[in-house]
Formats: sequence, structure tokens, C-alpha cells
Amino acid sequence: MPVTVTPVLYEGRQAVELLTPALRLVALYEYGPRLAFFGRPGGDNLLFWNPDLPGRGEWKLRGGHRVWVTRPLGDEGEETYRPDNQPAEFSAQPDGFALTGARDPFNGTRRGLSVRVLGDAALAVDNFVRNDNDVLYSGGVWALTCTLPRAGTRYGVPVGDGATWDAFHMVFFRTWAGHDGVLQDPQFSFVNDVLVVDPQGKENKRMLQAPRGIMAMSCPARGLTFAKRTGWERNGIYPNGTNVAFYIGPGNFMVELETMGAEVTLKPGETAHNVETWVLRDGATDLDHAEKLVDLFAGL
Repeated sequence: MPVTVTPVLYEGRQAVELLTPALRLVALYEYGPRLAFFGRPGGDNLLFWNPDLPGRGEWKLRGGHRVWVTRPLGDEGEETYRPDNQPAEFSAQPDGFALTGARDPFNGTRRGLSVRVLGDAALAVDNFVRNDNDVLYSGGVWALTCTLPRAGTRYGVPVGDGATWDAFHMVFFRTWAGHDGVLQDPQFSFVNDVLVVDPQGKENKRMLQAPRGIMAMSCPARGLTFAKRTGWERNGIYPNGTNVAFYIGPGNFMVELETMGAEVTLKPGETAHNVETWVLRDGATDLDHAEKLVDLFAGL
């Protein structure tokens, strides 16, 4: 399987491009790190990307895929928005690369990600936070992927774990960080054993406990399905007890696929991980049955 990893300029910024016969990934390390492009070689970008978009203070939204942190009992705090405007360190690895962000001067952590090819159309994306200080740090790794929906794009998450005692919970938002949500929202519905998200341009958010950890984007207009899968520790401590979340931006400017790792205490030099498996498949996918989403990861 041919794999190339090449330092490039992407929109005039220092980056690295990973190519296989079936996918292209571009990651910026002039700042961040951020994944800026994901799709077929020569094809459309499945990620929303606007590097000039403002955010919160010095922190810029930009889009793409980024690494945040959650904090125990306060998952979205000011530390979450620590600016990622400084250069990251790039290192080549077998069948991939690693990017490590600058040291946070406040808490001594470093955020980053490493990417490894699993197959022509599959990647392991290891989102991490490292304690580069001489005191303790506690938190979890929050991985956020800003996707760019087209007409007819839908999203799905399998719910429950299929056990004989099978329960899960979902978190609704009325307001958060200056944003407003609604409780009754036709953009979110349950079909069989799947939460189906049909973005219709109304800003809203849901968090969900999803033991199978799968989030899928089915895009008939592009003839593609993108899905990512994270882990789940049944007795782990998660933000609001959830490990995945959806955010629908106003006017469908983006739909964010978020996964959260279990929160841990890091001694000096230790690293917390949230490893996602990414796949890119031909054709739209039936989101109405969980097994269809599980099958996207067959053989991985």
C-alpha cells in the first residue's frame, strides 16, 4: 500500500500532506496543530475550513479537526480555549506523522495528534494531551471534527451496547457559552437503534453516551461516507457521562463531530489519549440500522 507523507504549504501555511490511493489528509503545524483537509485525492474537502474565522478572544475557530481538553466537573472552561496560535512540532513516523503543540505557559500541558495509516481508506488519529510540568494535571482529551455538510447530508450514532441490560443517556442544551439551543428539535430523531441527525440550519447541540463510539456522516451529494470511532470505558469518568457530541452551526455552516476520552490524572511526563479510527467509504450509508455503521469498520 503506497503511503506518502510530505511537508507542504497549504494556503501559504506550513503543513504536512498524507496521501494513500484512497484518501488525502492535510495537517497544519504553522499553528495548532489542526487537520485542515480530509477527503479523496483530488476531491472535495469533507471538513469545514476557514482559517480567518474568529473565535473566543485569542482562540480562533478556523474549523478542521482540533484537540481540546475537558476538565473534571467543568468540561468547557477557559482552559479549553487556550490559544493554539503557536507553531507545533512535526515529526515523521512509520506510515504517518505526529504534531505536538506548544507548551501551555499556564498549566504546562502540550496538546497534539498523531496519524497512522491503517489501510487505503482508514486512519488511526491519536489525539493526546501531555503533562509537561512537574505537578499533577487532570482532564480528558476532546477531539472535535468540523464537517462541511452538503444538501442531503445526514449523520448517525448507534445507541446502547446491545447487552441484556441496555441503557444510555443524552444531554440537551438550553443555553451554553452565549449560544441557545432548543429541546424539541426535528434535526435529532431516533430510528431503530440510531440517533439520526438531519441538519436544517438551526443551531443546537446534543451530547450522548454511545458505548460503540461511532459517529458517521453520510453524504449522497459527494457519494461518500465518513465515519470515526472512539473508545468507551464503562466505568470511566466522562463529561456529563457522555463520550460523543454533535453541534449544528447556524445555517449549516458546519456540523461538529466531537468525541471525549475518559478523564484521568496525569503525573509529570504522562500522556492521556483519545484514539479515533477514521474511515472513508464510497457511497452514502443507510443510517437507520446500527449494524450498517458498525460494518463501516469491518476488518479494523
